[in-house]
Amino acid sequence: MHQAHEKLISEEIAPIAGAFDTAAMGRGEPGLPERFAWRGEEHAVAELIESWKQLGPCSSGGGDRYLRRHWFRVRSEGGLEMKLYFERTGRPGRGRRQRWYLYSIVEEKA
Repeated sequence: MHQAHEKLISEEIAPIAGAFDTAAMGRGEPGLPERFAWRGEEHAVAELIESWKQLGPCSSGGGDRYLRRHWFRVRSEGGLEMKLYFERTGRPGRGRRQRWYLYSIVEEKA
């Protein structure tokens, strides 16, 4: 029997230029990169399994909610199941505005 184990990564990824879901971008949402580099290797998205949005409290108070992250569960062409996320606002203190991250990889255990 195989069991799935989610391995936390939480590292930046580098989307490959020109490889974005432009239909989503036309709706004002982040365009899931069809290809990205992580730890020196290029990965290609074969399938979007699921997507969702994460809300959080607005920093100005008043009880308003703010869209913080867009999440994507994907399967790569290599067969890996990965969770990616896009931060609506870049993290402070960074020279460049990195917004795409690999959150986790689901590994199959025998």
